[in-house]
Amino acid sequence: MAPWSRKGEKEATGSYDSAAEGGDRRALQNLRPDHTQPQGSGQRGQGWPRMVTPRVLGALLLLLLASGEETAIGKSKPTTVPPEQPRNTCRGLLNMGQYDNFYLEDTAECFTKCGQLENESCDLENLQRYWLDYETHLVENSTEEKMDLSFLKTFVKNFCTNISEDLHFSLTPSQIPKQLMEDQHKPPDRVRLPRSLFASLQSSKPEVRLAISILDIGSGSLFKGPQLSLKDDGSVLNNHLVGLSLGRMRVSGLAEPLEITFSHPRQPPNMTLTCVFWDVTKGPAGDWSSEGCSTELGADGTVCRCNHLTFFALLLRPILDKATVQALTRISQAGCGASMIFLAFTIVSYTVLRFSRQRFKSEDAPKIHLTLSVCLFLLNLAFLINVGNDPKGSKDTCWVLGAIFHFFLLCVFTWMALEALHLYLLVIRVFNTYFRHYFLKLSLVGWGLPALMVIGTRSANSYGYYTIHDKENRTSLELCWFHEDTALYITVHGYFLVTFLFSTVVLSLVGWKIFTLSSATAGKKQRQNWKGLLTLLGLSSLVGMTWGLAILTPLGLSTIYVFALFNSLQGVFIFCWFIVLYFPSQSDVSSSSGPARIEQTHTTSQE
Repeated sequence: MAPWSRKGEKEATGSYDSAAEGGDRRALQNLRPDHTQPQGSGQRGQGWPRMVTPRVLGALLLLLLASGEETAIGKSKPTTVPPEQPRNTCRGLLNMGQYDNFYLEDTAECFTKCGQLENESCDLENLQRYWLDYETHLVENSTEEKMDLSFLKTFVKNFCTNISEDLHFSLTPSQIPKQLMEDQHKPPDRVRLPRSLFASLQSSKPEVRLAISILDIGSGSLFKGPQLSLKDDGSVLNNHLVGLSLGRMRVSGLAEPLEITFSHPRQPPNMTLTCVFWDVTKGPAGDWSSEGCSTELGADGTVCRCNHLTFFALLLRPILDKATVQALTRISQAGCGASMIFLAFTIVSYTVLRFSRQRFKSEDAPKIHLTLSVCLFLLNLAFLINVGNDPKGSKDTCWVLGAIFHFFLLCVFTWMALEALHLYLLVIRVFNTYFRHYFLKLSLVGWGLPALMVIGTRSANSYGYYTIHDKENRTSLELCWFHEDTALYITVHGYFLVTFLFSTVVLSLVGWKIFTLSSATAGKKQRQNWKGLLTLLGLSSLVGMTWGLAILTPLGLSTIYVFALFNSLQGVFIFCWFIVLYFPSQSDVSSSSGPARIEQTHTTSQE
């Protein structure tokens, strides 16, 4: 570059730094022709290469760098480097396939993070796959025979497939699993692998590598699955999984199942225990399944027998969890609402008949039906108020609501028994059934006896908050009812059983009487039997046979739903019976059996 071109370059690139400019000018002066050729020499260009190489290259580089920086600063704006994203192990991909202690502990933190921190992004499928693959890693790649971490205990060992006896191992959660001898004392938590399991593998392998692990999954969402995903539902017992693996060798359909014993304290009666395994084929991320496993419940432990190897656990679930209680409450509320409407129709119908039919003023049967309808209406109303009320309000309000609900419940039980008594006098005894002030005496018993029982219960201070809760003491249902079980068992359960047994005996005798009368009637036997069955069903609603479904509720959840549905619709059944009984068709009036005949018997006996 010639010095005479410096001005043009300065105009193109802007001003220079003063210090750099002085140095550059001195360097460029060496590029002038009178400096590059020695004085008196006729060969003008021979000295050029010698003079340029050491000094000109440095000057050119300095100029290019200076002009490049200035041009970049003048033409571009500073850019902001985005911050590095935080490391999120709980997405399940960072540590996949890495099983050193650091990665195991890092991934194990997700047991508590996932499901508890709302801002934590978790991929349950990847995380669960990580721990399932770890079981395979222990067998196929790991050289360690034992692992002792706070959340993980493992034991790995090679076994010959031609063993002569079953293998026993301890599964104490706080200790590494260890092999036990056949005659050695067995701990409460243990596993037995049958000899036949290894014998079935002799044809393929003379030796197999077995991995046994105990994994603490914490209280988060991992290994909970859809079965335990509902709020306040169940849990994995003690949050412990037991893994049994032979690596990539899949074992299923064992002729003799393996046997795992889980120890635990006696569970409350509203809890159920189920032996399960983790089934990766259920849903996108897997779920618990009991297929191929049987459950043997004991007082201090549960024995699980399964015909395959994988991760096993014991599910602890309340029989009436919060979701089930809410569903049953909604069914009961809907049924009670419908019953109240039809019971109101029954009361209005009786009022109309009392003014239109003179004999209604003197007959006792319609009065008993009406009183039972009033009791049921008030019971349903008290139930709806109790369910909709916050029991954590005033203590006095709560015991008053509990006492009112208890009183009308006892009134319903009593008047259903009085319906059975009246039915016995009409159909079974028939003769000598006239009593002075008959309905007044029934009323004294029907209203007075429940009142005395409520007063006694209140004096014992038995009313208060009543809760149904699961294993972890999470509330499933709370009402103003009883807080003392003894009074509940005596005044509700015991009293109901006495009245129900009496009503059942009377209804059985009436049924025998109806079908005996039908068989003695000549002609139209099939029609008479049909009408007799309908009559018996109508009478069963009066004496409270739908309440008897409560005895069947221990058989399972389906019977609880059936009880809630049919029992809440008792008012509908009573209305239908009332209409059939007091608004009969012409054929029913002329018939000699069925509801009209019972009504006729009643009228004759009272007059």
